[in-house]
Amino acid sequence: MDTERIARLERLMAAHGTDIIRLCALQLGDKDQAEDAAQDTFVKAWRALPRFKGECSEKTWLFRIAINTCRDYQRTGWFRHMDRRLTPDDLPLAGQGDAPFFRGEITELVLALPGKQKEAVLLRYYQEMPLEEMARVMGISVSTVKRLLKKANGALRRKLKGWMEDE
Repeated sequence: MDTERIARLERLMAAHGTDIIRLCALQLGDKDQAEDAAQDTFVKAWRALPRFKGECSEKTWLFRIAINTCRDYQRTGWFRHMDRRLTPDDLPLAGQGDAPFFRGEITELVLALPGKQKEAVLLRYYQEMPLEEMARVMGISVSTVKRLLKKANGALRRKLKGWMEDE
C-alpha cells in the first residue's frame, strides 16, 4: 500500500469528514444513508487521488464527489420508499471553520425555520426539486410554494445580514 496516499486520505477524512456527513445528511435526509454516502465518497476519493490535479481545493473536490454520490443514492428506487425525516439532533456536530456554514449556523438557521418554510427550502435548495413537484409533495399550490420560499429567504437574509457585513 502507498503510505503517502493512505496518510493523505486520513488527513482528508479528519479535515472534512464531518462536513461531508452533514452535506450528505441534508441532501439525503437520513443519518444512516448519510454515513454510507460519506463512506462511499471517501472510497471514490481514494480511487481518484492519483488523478487529482489540484485545480480546485480538496474540499471542493470532495464536496463534488459527495453531491454526485448523494444523487446516485437518490436515483435508486429504494430511496424513494424510505422514511427520511431528519431532525437537527441527527446531524453530526459542525466543524470548526470561521464561516457560519462550516460551524453549522446556516444549517441550524434553515432547520429552525417554521415547518413548511423549512420543508420548502430543503426540497428546493438541497433536493433541487422543481416548484411543481414541491407543490405536489407538500400538498399546496405552486404560488404557496413560492410564497414560502420568499418568506424563508427573507428570514435567512435578515439573520445572516450581520455575518455578511463582517466579510
